[in-house]
Amino acid sequence: MAHSHSAAAPGGSGAGTAPGGRQRGRIDVHRHLLLPQYVEMLAGELVVRGWSEKMNPPDLLADMDQAGITTAILSPSTAVDSLLADPAASRRFCRENNEFIAGLARDNPGRLGLFAVLPTPDVDGCLEEAAYALDELGADGIELFTSQGGKWLADPSLEPLYAELDRRRALVYTHPKAPECCVNLISELSVSDAVIEYGTDTARAVMQLVFGGFALRYPSITWIFSHAGGTMPALLERFVNLARTPQFADALPDGFVPVASRFYYDTAQSSNAAALSALRVLAPLSHVVLGTDFPWRTGADHVEGLRSCGLFDESEIEAIEWTNPRSILPRVASL
Repeated sequence: MAHSHSAAAPGGSGAGTAPGGRQRGRIDVHRHLLLPQYVEMLAGELVVRGWSEKMNPPDLLADMDQAGITTAILSPSTAVDSLLADPAASRRFCRENNEFIAGLARDNPGRLGLFAVLPTPDVDGCLEEAAYALDELGADGIELFTSQGGKWLADPSLEPLYAELDRRRALVYTHPKAPECCVNLISELSVSDAVIEYGTDTARAVMQLVFGGFALRYPSITWIFSHAGGTMPALLERFVNLARTPQFADALPDGFVPVASRFYYDTAQSSNAAALSALRVLAPLSHVVLGTDFPWRTGADHVEGLRSCGLFDESEIEAIEWTNPRSILPRVASL
């Protein structure tokens, strides 16, 4: 990897010319939006205040413009936990939010896309919503949380969903949550569970998909993991050695790395030398994609972070911001 800061600064000045003469920008796979009524419901449940003021289409598009982001694929950052106990309410949350984002995508052609959220752990509801979102709404992929409703991403009950997504060769973007076991553990500091638990639950999800055999049983699913894989790269030596034990050696004859390196990883909240250096030991450059985590952070933060971390030259940054996401987003690539 070259150490260069020669790429353009944040904003439209980073654009170039794509094949066919189209102006190249940046593609953000990790940007959040919720139907306004759910923003209001969530605001009272979160430790971090003030975020909801930015979670609206005008501010979202303005932030994209400031960072030179051509297209963003939108998803909720979380579900309303109070709805999860009622399958009908959870299905309604997903349907209404997916239709809301799909409508915005239609109103802003070429700029916005949808990772459709599903009502996990309701498998029947997930299958119904996935079919509706992919077939009727034209979703770019599916969003799943690393854990929800007391079940993790690799729970065996979700196998029918994965079989269907594998059949469809679907793109699945994952977003972490703080699992029910690990909420408010550091209560004396009054900080969001996201600070530690999101990275940990991402590592747990990667580990379960690999060691539970899901990644090998359903090889046609393309996975994106948030935040440069969370704490997973820091645990790499443990996972490599675990794959060599008698318990897993037969199921993973090539070990942990060849399976985990098939996944894609976004740069949201991780556009720094420590996180991306660790990720690059595991993931090929072609599997790193731009994510910004708006409205928690700005697009410009991440565009600048990729340039100031000292790990990538201009062509590598172009791959992360443009070439790599286009390779897994056929609708965006065709624009």
